[in-house]
Amino acid sequence: MSEVWDDEELLARLIVALTAADAVPRDFVEAGKTAFAWHNIDAELAELAYDSGLRQDEEAALLRADSAALRALTFVAAELSIELEITERTLIGQLVPPQAGRIQVLSESGYSHVAAVDEMGVFVLNEKPPEPFRLQCRTVTGLSVSTAWIRF
Repeated sequence: MSEVWDDEELLARLIVALTAADAVPRDFVEAGKTAFAWHNIDAELAELAYDSGLRQDEEAALLRADSAALRALTFVAAELSIELEITERTLIGQLVPPQAGRIQVLSESGYSHVAAVDEMGVFVLNEKPPEPFRLQCRTVTGLSVSTAWIRF
């Protein structure tokens, strides 16, 4: 037979549960987050090969009057590259060589969003995270590639 609680009993039990959650030591929470970060350890880490946000050389920097509203990045792994353009609001990218799959955006605070990658390797994420993030890609051919943290 199930227990029946009135509103006051339910509220009291909810307060106890929330208080218990706040009592978890911060080190324990951080250890859990760190352990979760290893869940995709089999993914190959793609190396940053190009970043338009970095000044390639002083002469090129002098030629630009204003900074670009678009930031272009290229990450290279053994069998797959991820080309990414970051605008104010969106992330637009392409896998090279082109192939379908899915791409996941993960932010430092835990925000996560998944988008489809079409057969031409193109993906669009209409919501750019407001904080540092990384991309995790899995293709239909089974390739799994992650980028380093992207800071802006």
